Amino acid sequence: MPLNRKSARRNALLPWLVGAVPVLLGLVITYWQAERALVNEGELTATQTVGQIERILDNVAGAADELLPLAGTPCADAQLALRDQVARRPYVRSTLIAERGSLYCSSLFGDFRERLNAADYVGGRLSLISGNSVTPGRAVLLYRAHRDDPQHPDQSALAAVDGTHVINTLNTLGRHNDLILQVGADWLSADGQVQEQALPVFDMAPVTVQSARYPISVHTGFAAGSAWQVMVSDYPALLALLLFLGLLAGLVCRWLLKRAHSPPAELRRALLAAEFVPYFQPVVRSTDKHWAGAEVLMRWQHPHLGLVRPDLFIPLAEDCGEIVPMTRSLMHQTAQLISPIAHRLGEQFHLAFNISAAHCQDLTLLADCREFLAAFPEGSIKLVLELTERELIEPSDVTQRLFAELHEIGVKIALDDFGTGHSSHSYLQAFKIDCLKIDQSFVAMIGVEALSRHILDNVIDLCHKLDLQIVAEGVETPEQGEYLAAQNVDYLQGYLYAKPMSGADFVARLSQA
Repeated sequence: MPLNRKSARRNALLPWLVGAVPVLLGLVITYWQAERALVNEGELTATQTVGQIERILDNVAGAADELLPLAGTPCADAQLALRDQVARRPYVRSTLIAERGSLYCSSLFGDFRERLNAADYVGGRLSLISGNSVTPGRAVLLYRAHRDDPQHPDQSALAAVDGTHVINTLNTLGRHNDLILQVGADWLSADGQVQEQALPVFDMAPVTVQSARYPISVHTGFAAGSAWQVMVSDYPALLALLLFLGLLAGLVCRWLLKRAHSPPAELRRALLAAEFVPYFQPVVRSTDKHWAGAEVLMRWQHPHLGLVRPDLFIPLAEDCGEIVPMTRSLMHQTAQLISPIAHRLGEQFHLAFNISAAHCQDLTLLADCREFLAAFPEGSIKLVLELTERELIEPSDVTQRLFAELHEIGVKIALDDFGTGHSSHSYLQAFKIDCLKIDQSFVAMIGVEALSRHILDNVIDLCHKLDLQIVAEGVETPEQGEYLAAQNVDYLQGYLYAKPMSGADFVARLSQA
């Protein structure tokens, strides 16, 4: 049940939160599934790409292996065989043979000379270059077969693959994701650019698949937001179902909240269950600091929320009219609790209850007070009613009669939190007030703020001139207590002397006195 505006706002948001849970949970699961789908797609695509490039390399490796025995023979004798491999082998663009670190025969140029550095080949057999003299600016993949023994010192056969074949493979298989081929420290992307030492960066689902037969690896991944695109394109029905479930959950929650007890009904339930219990904060005489009475405070012992503060439910009880029976229950419980030990109470021991405008609309309060006083030996206690200012009490014939008859049976009227409300002075004029309770905000300024202390002194002086008893609330320090006692304040109430306590604790303290 909403006990204040803050909790009411929480309950208003609750259906939205409940509706959001299945949607958010479903989106998280769907996003994870989409991400896994991207990883699986990347792994499959990269594996297929590696397999296709391996097939290309199988052809060029076969050509190089067949030509290797010709390394070291004169170019005139080997040139025809070099060209034959280009003609017969798919993907082979050119072939070359080398000896002692020097290329000396090519299928394209025949006899020629060019330096061959074996260290440029990954594992001594594969190299990726950005272009050569025949096709500058176009990637070339070179495969090198070699042997190095005393009879055949540093002899090699090379077969070249035009990078277009590899690029076509990257573009064809990577229609939904980017593919990059790595050969050693060189990288070939689908746009045909060869870069050195440039690691690929993928926002999502990065995957790397290495070849088991050649020193190559294929990297792939997806751009940021790809998972959301997959969710929208592949799971539209599921997303629609999630929205439906979220809406349904929110509506069901809203329906259940409406079915729950209304605030007045919950207060009535708690009243019947005797969940509103009295707590007592002692009031001491300023002269000897002995207990002279107590203010009876209402607390809600909620079965689920525990002890609920009065500011969270008293205003609601006043608004819906439940404060009258709640106060009657509080007075009845107090009488049952205190009357058995009335003989232990000091002279003129007083018990104070808060009343509001709802109590002053008829004479019911008068009957409640008579019943309360009847539970005690005559003259053993003083009953005090404290007027609160949460609601304005309008002077009327009923209120004037009520307060007059309350005085006739010995009930005292106190004005609570004097100095903080707009109606304090009007109450002094309209009703016969016996006591003023100085608000704790003024007491807290003793020794701190001179202006508030002057106001406090004026209030005390006013009470003395009107012959009113004074109770100072919120006394927390010895300095405050000493100052108020020096100003002839009659009673002191605050944490310095005692905190509000349960009925059992209060009775135990009284019994020990």
